Amino acid sequence: MARFYIPVEIERRVRTDARNRCGYCLSPQRLVMARLEIEHIIPISKGGSNDESNLWLACPLCNRYKSDKTTGVDPETNETVRLFNPRTQVWFEHFGWSEDGLRIVGKTPTGRATVAVLHLSDDADALEVRSYWVLAGWHPPED
Repeated sequence: MARFYIPVEIERRVRTDARNRCGYCLSPQRLVMARLEIEHIIPISKGGSNDESNLWLACPLCNRYKSDKTTGVDPETNETVRLFNPRTQVWFEHFGWSEDGLRIVGKTPTGRATVAVLHLSDDADALEVRSYWVLAGWHPPED
């Protein structure tokens, strides 16, 4: 996949606006062993741009699963809906945490479709890492 140049100042603002955490799973940069990536909410291949309004942070795992997808199927209604947009939508309106803090639970069609497409609650590596974060008292985030 081709890399697009994002000016340093725009990248800095995106990281600040995203509070240095993944817009999808909320993993904070301080706990992720890889650099959070600047993600195109609407991929370039689907008409998106490098404009700051189309950029956000994603952990490598979420970014890889999202790839060039912009829609997903809500497993509850079988309807195709747009994926969650971390720049314009509020995470806690669309998602919540399971009681044990390991799984992300979709509350809305958008939330459920995003959980399914990005494997937010069934990636074994993510669940294992979150379990350690829970034990350390670092997870789940409340805001």
